[in-house]
Amino acid sequence: MDDSDLIEHTVSSEPVFDGTLLHVRRDMVRMANGHEAVREWIAHPGAVVVLGWLDNGKLLFERQFRYPLQRIFVELPAGKIDPDEHPLDTAKRELREETGHQAKFWRHVATMHPCIGYSDERIEIFWASGLIYVGHQRDHGEFLEVIEMSVADSILAVRDGEITDGKTITALMWADKIASGVWPVPE
Repeated sequence: MDDSDLIEHTVSSEPVFDGTLLHVRRDMVRMANGHEAVREWIAHPGAVVVLGWLDNGKLLFERQFRYPLQRIFVELPAGKIDPDEHPLDTAKRELREETGHQAKFWRHVATMHPCIGYSDERIEIFWASGLIYVGHQRDHGEFLEVIEMSVADSILAVRDGEITDGKTITALMWADKIASGVWPVPE
């Protein structure tokens, strides 16, 4: 199939809402068949998620209240990319701020797009090992509990519905494949 049969071209674009984090846009697009359609989507700065491997073989997780769903979630350390910040620098900053750990070794594992139907958000997945505790530096208003969990236990927590966060589940798929030797640690 020729990709030109799938591509949509922007005819016009207008801002609907500009917030501190998110920006909503409404675009008119022309499809391959010549018809036009509206696409409403969210512009997002991007984010990172960190697989923080402790020397005991466990991963660092956080328990954190998430306002939109009004509940506490178990998730891997993560955060948004600041303007002009490299994703690796974001990963290092978030691991330190949230868990109090720094890592000697870093690897980029993968890129995921969690909301392809309505957002341009991308999340960069990083592997961090050789962790040392240096003390957290949480943002004002950021409250969380840091916990440790093995890859096997975290996979069971996904199965049992205790971990439902999409970025965490995707990163854990990578962790499971790497820890079991199915996939190599990325270079």
